[in-house]
Amino acid sequence: MNKYFIIGCISLVIGGCSVPKQLSLPERADVPVSTDTLSLDHFAAIFHDIHLKQLIDTALKNNYDLQAAAQRVSAAQANLMQAKNAWLPSLNVALSAGVDKYADYTLNGVGNFDTNLSPNINKDQKIPDPTPEYFAGLRSSWEVDLWGKLKGQRQAAYARFMASMEGRRLLTTQIVAGVAGLYYELVALDNEAEIINRNIELQEAALATVNIQKQAGKATELAVQQFKAQLLSTRALAYTVKQEIALLENQLNTILGRFPQPIERSSYKDINVLPALTSKGIPARLLLNRPDIHQAELELAAAKADVKAARASFLPTVAITPYAGFNAFKAGLLFQSPASIAWGVAGNLVAPVFNKKQLKAQYNISNANAYTAFYNYQQSIIQGYAEVATAINKLDNQQQTYLLKSEEVQILRDAISTADILYTTGYANYLEIITAQKSALEAELALVTTRRGTYQALVSLYRALGGS
Repeated sequence: MNKYFIIGCISLVIGGCSVPKQLSLPERADVPVSTDTLSLDHFAAIFHDIHLKQLIDTALKNNYDLQAAAQRVSAAQANLMQAKNAWLPSLNVALSAGVDKYADYTLNGVGNFDTNLSPNINKDQKIPDPTPEYFAGLRSSWEVDLWGKLKGQRQAAYARFMASMEGRRLLTTQIVAGVAGLYYELVALDNEAEIINRNIELQEAALATVNIQKQAGKATELAVQQFKAQLLSTRALAYTVKQEIALLENQLNTILGRFPQPIERSSYKDINVLPALTSKGIPARLLLNRPDIHQAELELAAAKADVKAARASFLPTVAITPYAGFNAFKAGLLFQSPASIAWGVAGNLVAPVFNKKQLKAQYNISNANAYTAFYNYQQSIIQGYAEVATAINKLDNQQQTYLLKSEEVQILRDAISTADILYTTGYANYLEIITAQKSALEAELALVTTRRGTYQALVSLYRALGGS
């Protein structure tokens, strides 16, 4: 009878263990293969400026977002430690006390009454009524990981820990790029302010000249008004640039984790040297070094491990629960060895039967998360490739534009001198001088913008390649 009962229970357990099919994801998109190389002497050349290095060091030390990311890494590390030790048996010190009043028509009630009448027991062995229960010892529980559920959870925790590390590296790259970008913006604005101030001096000299010519009857009041209006417009532009500098300094100080204060920086001439760049293609090894791609890949690995653990939840769970200690129904007899020593062990085989809908729902959630992580990984590769390609194209185009703009500025500067000579000798009017000065100012500011765009493209390339 017992044999058939055990066989029936085992058949019920096995029959209830229908496991979902394994996860099957689509094929990964291949990164376009390039036999050409992208080489930069080293990206540190972008950040060779001593003041910029100091700002980056300050940001990496004080930035609050980066500090929060470090705490997220610590939390992920704690989860990993928890998952790594989940397969170990638990061992607890147990101290318990209780009392039971058994009814006369129960198994324990009748048994205790009959035992107390037995001549084979002494007075210490007589069972009191109500019956106390005292235990002091060790209790343990161990879930045997037959199907790899705990291993899957451990793998998921490890992948998420590594993903948090990549997330922190990604944030570090973004902070470095952000500091560098704002720094070069400030240097460019300093150059704009210098150009504007130089043009203000030229326009003041031109206004003084036309005033003298008006007094001599060689110029009209209209000419004076035109020169003065141009001067006022340029002075107003100087204040606009001054406000932009203050705004960027405050933004940079925020990234540095400190209150607003002046930003020490180099002059435009000191940093107006670009590192040597050779670009004919995008090698996959550099692209795949991006921390966001690593992070997405690790999140995908974690999601796959979650599916593995969810599938294993459909299979029977085997648990072993041993105990050992002192056990007695009288407090005074609890620690009388060896009479009060008790031990035992039990094994449990538990399989889900009526809660499989919940397990199925959890499996579907894990499965959907795995597909989401896969698509995010694919998207991060495509986006990374596009960002690198855009940065390289922008860098090349900005360099070509800079060469042309430099030539334009030189021609327009010469045009100012030519206009002054022609105006003095009577071969040009005052409007031609104003036009020449305005065109030269606009061209010089455009040249600064072009060079600023070149450095921003370099910073973007640094970020797009994952801070290599």
